[in-house]
Amino acid sequence: MAVSVIGRRLRATVPVIGKTNLPILTVARLLSTSRICRNNEGFLSKLGVRTMEQTKQPHSRMLSDKKAIYALYTHNIRPDSIDKYFANYQEHVNLIHSKKNELQCELVGSWTVEVGDLDQALHLWQYNGSFERVDKAQLVLSKDESYQRLLRERGNFLRSRHLQYVYPFSYWPEAVKREGPNIYEIRSYRLKPGTMIEWANNWARGITYRRNNDEPFAGFFSQIGRLYNVHHIWCYKDLQSRTETRESAWRSPGWDECVSYTVPLIREMHSRILKPTSFSPTQ
Repeated sequence: MAVSVIGRRLRATVPVIGKTNLPILTVARLLSTSRICRNNEGFLSKLGVRTMEQTKQPHSRMLSDKKAIYALYTHNIRPDSIDKYFANYQEHVNLIHSKKNELQCELVGSWTVEVGDLDQALHLWQYNGSFERVDKAQLVLSKDESYQRLLRERGNFLRSRHLQYVYPFSYWPEAVKREGPNIYEIRSYRLKPGTMIEWANNWARGITYRRNNDEPFAGFFSQIGRLYNVHHIWCYKDLQSRTETRESAWRSPGWDECVSYTVPLIREMHSRILKPTSFSPTQ
């Protein structure tokens, strides 16, 4: 049993971080885990609570136990070049998949934004292994003339682009490819620095309120790129089923508590509704 600290009151909670067996301190509301560990370690030890050793290992190892790295590409497309862009990117996907065994890299999902930032595409790639695998793939592709040609050509069709390398949270289910038709929602959060462990402790409990449905697709936190970013991707049949599913979650005891504990950790958040491209492996 762990302890959440809210002001001067103590509250019992269940320590959870996915499949790891680490005794993690769950801290609620506005107090970050690192602050509690620094200022209250002696006090908490008297209660029999083992605090997380912040300096012993990276947070990424505590938060993720998956043996994969994901690359999330965000492309803002020129409105007059949308068809050319997608023809280019589909050729790009075919080229990468033709070298799948060598690169150990594959496309998981490819979407266009239907609500939110329009004229935008998102592509989620999975690398099987460590960043050594990413380095090897980039080295191979840097020498591939067809790949470099597609890359140069694609620049003519874009207004801007961004890449993040992200890790999957251990407590989210594996990203399983879906048969369509579906829509997806990506809810992106920019957290206050130092609050990722607190976020994960609360969401590891929160996700259980929605595991009975098929909508959880993937949950990630950023490793390289914009830091302290979290992305939750949900799958729905349509907008109406999204509304019904979310309203049902609010009727689950405990869901409101998860939301109230995590809201103070957020600096910015936004939601985008996504539609799979014709060549997306998940529909």
